[in-house]
Amino acid sequence: MLVVRIAVSWTSGGGPETLVIMETAAVDVRAAIAAERRELADVLDGLTDRQWDSPTLCSGWRVRQVAAHMSTGFRYSAGRTALEFARAGGNLHRMTDRIARRDAAALTQNELATALRDNAHHPWRPPVGGLAAALGHDVIHGLDITVALGLGRQVPEDRLRIVLGTVRPSTLRFFKANLGDVELRATDLEWSYGTGTQVARPAQELLLLAYGRKLPAARAED
Repeated sequence: MLVVRIAVSWTSGGGPETLVIMETAAVDVRAAIAAERRELADVLDGLTDRQWDSPTLCSGWRVRQVAAHMSTGFRYSAGRTALEFARAGGNLHRMTDRIARRDAAALTQNELATALRDNAHHPWRPPVGGLAAALGHDVIHGLDITVALGLGRQVPEDRLRIVLGTVRPSTLRFFKANLGDVELRATDLEWSYGTGTQVARPAQELLLLAYGRKLPAARAED
């Protein structure tokens, strides 16, 4: 957490009248994004060949395809992305799937991990949602990998809180999360969403549910 100290002053009649010192705590989202990317690159560096080819929580993709997708925004210019979008007939999901599969086959494991690490401070963000959505992109896809592989990685709470703030009806619709008449309630921090039958789980598992993922059987039955 970054503590920001802001000094605000104004004048009246040509001279200083009031100096107000306000102290506020704010999360540096850009630093959180950079840290998440570097940590996930370290995770990728430690995977075996078998793990790289293992399925993830992102339906239809193995680890290498998720890793390729995570760095697409760093490796593709806006113009190239627009061309790929047109080639996919204006279908975003078709475009991302095609690129992820093609690049996962073309790039080595080391290149995929390095693309994430070397672009830790890249300013890419999704078309909507700003910096919080960019962090969400990294966090959710990181969980797609680590939860599926049973690695036990815990996303730091400050990052979780930022991404939890992106959960809204439009999120559920876009990711086809069927959570009608359900209340998501975190058991490890103060957060809830929705109304209805309560689903109480750790916050990062609830994030996965809100983003349309299905938890591995072992986790779903806990």
